[in-house]
Amino acid sequence: MSWALTIFGIMLLILLHELGHFLVAKRVGMRVERFAVFFPPLIVKRRLGETEYGIGALPFGGYVKITGMNPDEIKGLPPELAKRAYYNQPPWKRIAVILAGPGVNILIAFVIFWAVLVAGNQSGAEALARFDPSAQTLVGTTGVAGVIKGLPAAKEIRPGERIVAIDGHPATVESVRKAVDATKCPGGAKHTGCRATSAVNVKVRAPSGATRTVRIYPRYSEGRMLIGVDFATAPKSFGVFAAAGTAVAEMWRATTSTVSGLGEALTSSKKRKELHSIIGITEYAHATVVSGTGVALVFLGFISLVLAVINLFPFLPLDGGHVAWALAEKIRGRRVSLAAMVRFSSVGIVLLLFLVVNGFANDISRLTG
Repeated sequence: MSWALTIFGIMLLILLHELGHFLVAKRVGMRVERFAVFFPPLIVKRRLGETEYGIGALPFGGYVKITGMNPDEIKGLPPELAKRAYYNQPPWKRIAVILAGPGVNILIAFVIFWAVLVAGNQSGAEALARFDPSAQTLVGTTGVAGVIKGLPAAKEIRPGERIVAIDGHPATVESVRKAVDATKCPGGAKHTGCRATSAVNVKVRAPSGATRTVRIYPRYSEGRMLIGVDFATAPKSFGVFAAAGTAVAEMWRATTSTVSGLGEALTSSKKRKELHSIIGITEYAHATVVSGTGVALVFLGFISLVLAVINLFPFLPLDGGHVAWALAEKIRGRRVSLAAMVRFSSVGIVLLLFLVVNGFANDISRLTG
C-alpha cells in the first residue's frame, strides 16, 4: 500500500501540472485537442466538444495537447483553427498557459508547507528542520526524549516523563540547563567525569500524571555540567501569516539549493554521484510515506517545487524554454525562428540529459551492488 501511495503521489504532481496548462489554455481561448490521464495508447477516451479526454495505458502522469505548439503545425490548419493555435496567440497568453503548469506545482508546495506549519504537525516540522535547521520550526520542551547511559539521570528519569520544576522553580529548557551549569566540581576545577558538590532537585511528572522529586548530582562531560537528559521537541506555533512567511522562505532555500546543486554537479564528479533519478526519488518518497504523514507531505512538497524549478529552465521543450522565447518575441517585436530556438535549447537540454543519465547510473549501480 505504501508503494502505491508513493507512486500515486508523484503521478498526481505531474497530472496537476498538466491540468494547470489545460485550464488556462481553455480560459484564454486556445484550442486544446486532448487532455489525458496517463500516457498513450489510450484505453478509454471520450470527446466533449473539441477536446478529447482519455485515460492512457502507461501510468506516468498525464499530458495536454494544444493546437499549434509547434509553429510548423499551423501551416495546414483551417483559418478558424489557426487563429486559436498556440503560436498565433499574443506572448502574454502563451506565457500564462506555460507558467500555469509550474505555477500549480509551486502552489502545491506552498500549501503543503503552510498547512504543516499551521497544523503544528510534529513529523512535518521535524522534516523541515532537517532540511533547514535555521527555519526554527521546532522548539525545545522539558519532555524527556531520552537519557544518556552513564550519566546521573539514567538512574532517576525515564524517557516519556517531563521535568516540571528545577530547584523549586517552574522548569524550562533554559532554566534546567542554567541550574545544572551552576553546579561546581570539587575544588572548582572541572575535569571529565567529576561529580558536582551539590545536587539539583528535579521534579518529574510521569505520563500517568504522578509526580516525584529526585536529587541528581550533575557530572562534567563534553565541556559542561550535565545530568544526561535529551529534551524532546515540539512544533513551533505559527499563525496564518507567520506560517506563510516561513513556507515562502523554505521554498526559496529549496529553489536556490536545487539550482546551485545542479550547477555544481556539472563540474564536480563528487556532486554527480549524489544525483538520483526517478528510481531513487521514488525510493526516498516511499521511505517518507512509511515515516509518517507529515514527513511524506513535506517530501511531496519539495518534489513538487523541484519539478517546477527544473521545468522553468529556459530550454525547449521545458516550460521555461517556451516562456523565454515568448519573451524574446515580445522584446524583438517579431517571431523567433524554430531553428534558432532549437539551436539555443540543444545545449541546455544536453547538459540536463547528462545529469539525468548520471542519476539513473547512480541508482542502477546502487541497486545492483
